[in-house]
Amino acid sequence: MEKRPDDTQMAAFEAGIKLGALYHQFTGSPLNLENVESLEKAIAESISVQPFVEEINVTINRDMISEKLNGEFGYCELEGKMLTVGLKVIHGDTRIRASMTYNRELDYPLMEINEIESLS
Repeated sequence: MEKRPDDTQMAAFEAGIKLGALYHQFTGSPLNLENVESLEKAIAESISVQPFVEEINVTINRDMISEKLNGEFGYCELEGKMLTVGLKVIHGDTRIRASMTYNRELDYPLMEINEIESLS
């Protein structure tokens, strides 16, 4: 017997896909303190046009950029741990709030579901 995923499962899947795509698409991008704001905006706008995205907020840690800047060329590459992302996805009658934040203890940018809300 075939079972279709419900709206909560689909919303969680979509949130994970968006965060994973964002991470793998944009890490390695060259940046400095002059273009960080435009990169934040570009990342958010890129992900926001995908299906089911209600809202996305992207912040890149400027202190980490300053620490990583190449002295000779004045730029560094975007690393996953520099990103703080908040995302809202709606599928059917479910809204999921998900995030990606750097976990210092694990030294890893963790993606997680923060809240599941029924809209019905």
